[in-house]
Amino acid sequence: MMKLWMVTSLELAELFVSAMVHLLYAFYIFSTAVAGDISKNVNDYLFKSNVDVNDYDQSQSNVEGLPPIVLVHGIFGFGKGRLGGLSYFAGAEKKDERVLVPDLGSLTSIYDRARELFYYLKGGRVDFGEEHSEACGHSRFGRDYRKGQYPEWDEDHPIHFVGHSAGAQVIRVLQQMLADKAFEGFDETNENWVLSVTSLSGAFNGTTRTYLDGMRTEDGIGMKPISLLQLCRIGVIMYDWLDISWLKTYYSFGFDHFNMSWKKTGLRGLVDCLVGNTGPFATGDWVLPDLTIQGSTSLNSNLQTFPNTYYFSYATKRTRRIMGMTIPSGVLGIHPMLFLRVFQMSQWRFPQDVSPPYKGYRDEEWQENDGAMNTISMTHPRLPVEHPSRFIRSDSECQTLQPGIWYYKIVEADHITFIVNRERAGVQFDLIYDSIFQRCRKHVFRKIPQTLPNQSPRAPRSPR
Repeated sequence: MMKLWMVTSLELAELFVSAMVHLLYAFYIFSTAVAGDISKNVNDYLFKSNVDVNDYDQSQSNVEGLPPIVLVHGIFGFGKGRLGGLSYFAGAEKKDERVLVPDLGSLTSIYDRARELFYYLKGGRVDFGEEHSEACGHSRFGRDYRKGQYPEWDEDHPIHFVGHSAGAQVIRVLQQMLADKAFEGFDETNENWVLSVTSLSGAFNGTTRTYLDGMRTEDGIGMKPISLLQLCRIGVIMYDWLDISWLKTYYSFGFDHFNMSWKKTGLRGLVDCLVGNTGPFATGDWVLPDLTIQGSTSLNSNLQTFPNTYYFSYATKRTRRIMGMTIPSGVLGIHPMLFLRVFQMSQWRFPQDVSPPYKGYRDEEWQENDGAMNTISMTHPRLPVEHPSRFIRSDSECQTLQPGIWYYKIVEADHITFIVNRERAGVQFDLIYDSIFQRCRKHVFRKIPQTLPNQSPRAPRSPR
């Protein structure tokens, strides 16, 4: 009895600490965005812009022939237009002339986000599909993007995609949907609409952190009754039910198609959502089930690596092995919000009384992590079938890139090193994003052999 009481007390203490750390970080992000907006508005009021409209038009015309690079945010992320002038990618989008940063649902499922991404680019009203919408209990149609950000998108005008965290899996699902011609009214889609995919701390094979935060290990779908995710669930439901327009304009979880607002459901609708009768958390149509090992394996079973697309991934880690143990690689280099999770993930073991998530699962392989994702999960798709891959230590090691192969590199960084706060990454920020954008621009034409940045093609040998 005493042992049970002590374990429960420790779990509650850990839950309290985790909740406070995440709330403080959320407040920091929100207050930073507000402060930035106030500063910008004051500057705009006091100083007139000296930008020449003609110069702007000229710069736009210079990039007409370039395929866009689309940056896809991860869980709890946001795109251009949310949180004021704050950039999820810490301003990396300014490194290239033609970059798009869509705002997708920050907690919606991988499937729903992929559907939304298509219409954001191509234009039109988001269609989640009749069968899926009925099964998940939400409206079939969502936001209307009208013309779209890249309406000419097709096989002759393909796109480069860069995804962080869950955003990488969104891109893979979108490419599969294109190959399957899954968008009603767009019968000409195929996988070649995607020119390249770059993953930054990508969520390909799930993460053990989902279980630490509250997902059940038995199935990867349900939640523990007392957990960080339960607190998150209640907060999200209240946020969407209150439906404060200016607040949701500033930041949205993306669940508008579930119609949880008090204006549509009243008090009874709130109760139904809270007790788990309706809403995304009742049907499992949100992102966390997709990020469990079981959920990712199920998702991956229908996803391919295509022969004409270039793939590259950066896997991050903040752990090291000492005397057979995996521990955090430092204190100062890990974000305070992630330090506890880095340690917990490095020590976590799958319960012995529960069937492992896949045949051949070994805890040791999942100990290296970046505080949110396991490093083994970020390199390339492995479950249920391993996709073609090649590990490289540095860009200079790689010869001409071949499509249909996942080239991956392991970087010493935590999960949020390369987003939101540019100063944390220092010079590494520029090295990573410069490499990504240069690589994308070298893949403009599929017919030309591609090389990594700072590497020229080998000159042909002269005959002897």
